[in-house]
Amino acid sequence: MSDTAVSSTCLVLMLKAPDRSKRRLAAEMGRSAADAADRLSACAIEDMRHWRGFRCFAPAEAADGEWLAGRALPEGAEIRQQGENLGARINHVNRELCKLGWPRQIFIGVDCPRLDQSYLERAASALTRHDAVLGPAVDGGVVLMGARRPWPELTGLPWSTAALRDALRSTCEAAGWSVATLEPLTDVDRFEDLAPLERSLRGDPRPARRALREWVLELDTEPR
Repeated sequence: MSDTAVSSTCLVLMLKAPDRSKRRLAAEMGRSAADAADRLSACAIEDMRHWRGFRCFAPAEAADGEWLAGRALPEGAEIRQQGENLGARINHVNRELCKLGWPRQIFIGVDCPRLDQSYLERAASALTRHDAVLGPAVDGGVVLMGARRPWPELTGLPWSTAALRDALRSTCEAAGWSVATLEPLTDVDRFEDLAPLERSLRGDPRPARRALREWVLELDTEPR
């Protein structure tokens, strides 16, 4: 893959501070969900640190930006999210980055520690041939979404549901876009996702992934 594909692509991390994120996990784990979110965020920041292109951190609120300011972050832009739902917020960040001269963008969150640089770079490479690229989540959502032009209106999509991936693809195709699709990955939304995550991270040498796996091992994640 050409380094140009990576160097011309901005990797965007959409996130909230750990104590404000992972609501479904919090309903099942209580305060421990913030610990999980903190470790998931560390994995996403690890991905940002190793990205060889431009980076953008997109906190949801001022408090999330304050949390980010206390982290050791790689160099990059920061654009605050704005909008009534995640689709509107992605549209806003997308437009602001286009104004900065970065039309080619890949959006990720903190839900998928199985992301790695190979997957991200293949997404960037796909944007040299297609208008959009989707990294599907096994549950019907997406773990990654990228575009090389301004996104269509995303506000009305069924965010945080199993219908999102197909709706997002249909929206892009309705705009006349070509869409590449990578292999599906599992993400972390519920307590039951933690045991499979631990197994998938065995042997992963990345420090944040090792720390996350060790934390999961200390939990009783086996079904009763």
